[in-house]
Amino acid sequence: MKILHTADWHIGQLFHEYDRAYEHQQFLNWLVATIKEQSVDILLVSGDVFDNANPSAASVKMFYTFLNNALKAQPHLQIIVTAGNHDSASRLESPKPLLESSNIHIIGIIERNTDGSFNYEKLCIPIHDKQGNICLWIMAIPFLRMGDYPTVADSTSPYTDGVMALYQEAYEYTLTQKQAGQAILAMGHLHAMHAEVSDHDNHERLIMGGVEFVPVTTFHENIVYTALGHIHKAQRIGGRENVRYSGSPLPMSFSELNYKHQVVAFEVIGEEITHIQSIEVPLAIPLLRVPSSSKQLAEVLNKLQQLPPVGDNLLLAPYLEVRVLLNGPEPALRHKIEAAIEGKNVRLTKIDVKYPDNKGNVDGETAIALCDKLHELNPFDVFARIYQSKYNNPAPDVLVVLFNQVLEKAMDWQGES
Repeated sequence: MKILHTADWHIGQLFHEYDRAYEHQQFLNWLVATIKEQSVDILLVSGDVFDNANPSAASVKMFYTFLNNALKAQPHLQIIVTAGNHDSASRLESPKPLLESSNIHIIGIIERNTDGSFNYEKLCIPIHDKQGNICLWIMAIPFLRMGDYPTVADSTSPYTDGVMALYQEAYEYTLTQKQAGQAILAMGHLHAMHAEVSDHDNHERLIMGGVEFVPVTTFHENIVYTALGHIHKAQRIGGRENVRYSGSPLPMSFSELNYKHQVVAFEVIGEEITHIQSIEVPLAIPLLRVPSSSKQLAEVLNKLQQLPPVGDNLLLAPYLEVRVLLNGPEPALRHKIEAAIEGKNVRLTKIDVKYPDNKGNVDGETAIALCDKLHELNPFDVFARIYQSKYNNPAPDVLVVLFNQVLEKAMDWQGES
């Protein structure tokens, strides 16, 4: 069986407020062609199909159109989709009864039996060969929220221990169903311990807490392949070739400027895995960073003015990040940059501003001491210190004059009151 693993599509995502529908459609068109060219039997999509729990009608249509096109291109294809943390588990599952008649399985919700035990039958999906015989089993486990995993008594890490327990119990259940010669695969949408994260992943960790890590031992060594989603950088975990994140097919931040996005393909013969390979996803819209490292504003504007003129379709122009080094506030910065790129074949997404390294930054204890003495400082001293700390330069005379005018006016108002 030829299997292809992908995840983290995030259909409907905006890239710095720019619509990415064209990019997503190009990826899905490429994926359909790849499924046909590679004679893929099984497609695994490990979560975050959509970028939010309430996707637009256009995003939903794009997803289901892809499913239809994939089956037309490869009629025997079997598709397994699990929900990620960005997806609405119930919404993603809603067309499940209809789709299962086409060998499309969507798993979003962790169901329980009447006695309160977990329904592992729903999570363990038999995969049939072209003759209709079961050839392998897939533990299709979606993103696990609180209550979706067993409670482990006296645990100091309820999430980690609970997730490990659920995977162990799902594996044990699957063992009762499989026959000799049938492989077991697993899917997951989670943060594996020691996974290398991108800038976008770091942003999500702040939202999710940063304590939801699971070790690679969560996945039994006899599982021939574990298809993971959630981390956007493709990688193997724990030194195991068969435990992998496929990564996102589209770049999520400028930190991925030179990163090659991919899907993972492999074959399963009996209970053995072979021919694991990464297939690079073509980049529909390039990322452009000008300059490559932060420069003074005059030099940056000169480089921007040298960019090529706009082509036939500005909606296909590269996303632009501008890096500029400033010595102090520059209120007209965005206006100057927009003026420099007017008529150029780029779309401004981000202005990354840096200031000279401040060697005089105070440590935590010094900062506390300064706070304790704050009542001893006059307002101008506070202003001067903050400016120096932020810009590593003394406040310019024009700002000093303006600050003193504001301070004088404020003191007049206080006297009047």
